[in-house]
Amino acid sequence: MKRAVIEGGRILTGEVKISGAKNAALPELAASLLTGEELVLRRVPRVKDVETMLELLLELGGEVHVGETVRVKMGTVRGDPREELFRAMRASVLVLGPQVARFGRGEILWPGGCSIGERPIDFHLQALRKMGAEIREENGRIQAKTRELRGARIRFPRITVTGTENIMMAATLARGETLIENPALEPEVKDLADLLVRMGAKISWDRDGLHIEGVDGLHGAEHTVIPDRIEAGTFLIAGALVGKKIKISRCMPSHLQAVLEAAREAGVEFQEGEDWIEVKGGGQFRALEIETREYPGFPTDMQAQFMVLLCFAHGVSTVKENIFPHRFRHAEELRKMGCDIEISMGRAIIKRVSKLRGTQVLATDLRASASLVLAGLVAEGRTVVEDIYHLKRGYENFFGKLKNLGAEIKEE
Repeated sequence: MKRAVIEGGRILTGEVKISGAKNAALPELAASLLTGEELVLRRVPRVKDVETMLELLLELGGEVHVGETVRVKMGTVRGDPREELFRAMRASVLVLGPQVARFGRGEILWPGGCSIGERPIDFHLQALRKMGAEIREENGRIQAKTRELRGARIRFPRITVTGTENIMMAATLARGETLIENPALEPEVKDLADLLVRMGAKISWDRDGLHIEGVDGLHGAEHTVIPDRIEAGTFLIAGALVGKKIKISRCMPSHLQAVLEAAREAGVEFQEGEDWIEVKGGGQFRALEIETREYPGFPTDMQAQFMVLLCFAHGVSTVKENIFPHRFRHAEELRKMGCDIEISMGRAIIKRVSKLRGTQVLATDLRASASLVLAGLVAEGRTVVEDIYHLKRGYENFFGKLKNLGAEIKEE
């Protein structure tokens, strides 16, 4: 397995351009299953999860062309995709709803992804059953079939991003109207809705929730993936910790307001424009109490990175994880570097330290990987982050971008 070797203490400066959002690109690629015409996506990030989704679509019988744009045409569905493609990422569940809607049948294997706690797909299956699909689960396989999906009133037991996306896609070709009463509101979900509307879907939002009026068929479209707000947030923390002045361009600060508000409260110095953030390092940080929430609250995907910043904040900080209560495996690794973090009842208690020391640590999931790299940038000496596979699942050219800012990193 690959590892990253980081020489700490380097001051970063310059400009970094944010890539397209992985969490928008994945459902938008799955949406290609809803039409036999070509779907053209711009600014698709070159990350491992996207490669896995493209391989999955290819093995399902699609025509896939990757260049400056990604072009996908799903004339039909055939074949039996390799099991490891489903096991590699949770987003593989997103091909189920579109397949059932367009072809009346679909099959997936139980999906995988990061080990950050339970992320059941029962909500997806319950909603598809309510829309008229028969679901069969056997030996790790999930099969769904129907003569026709029907619109339904859906209320998830709790808000789910992939559940909202899966059912929204399925509902575009169902008979009648589907109402999702408590949809996820993440920018990536709304970006998917924008794409589906370009493909001919009838989708609207109001106080009641997300309305999808089924149509007879969808057509091809062109679409530009929104910027990755989590990547932008990660570079914001990097700039605050070890930056002289870093400009984060080609981003959307409006999608990152909860993180920016927390950063401002913590004493991070930055300015923002319509599509840029400029952050200045070397400030004095203040302790915070943070709770992760569904959008527009503080994102769980920024919890690990922000925890590194809070290790240098005056006072005692707390981070309450409400989305994935067990998503604290990075805390043990950060403690190896000198962080003073205690985990209790889904909450991290963080006390200030004067410095971190480079050592060997293990990346346990995607965002944990990023937090360990951030800690390595600010630590004294050399940090070795083992198993950087997770990092490559979600960040495009992360090490290259950091090196362009002045970081000293190499992969082995």
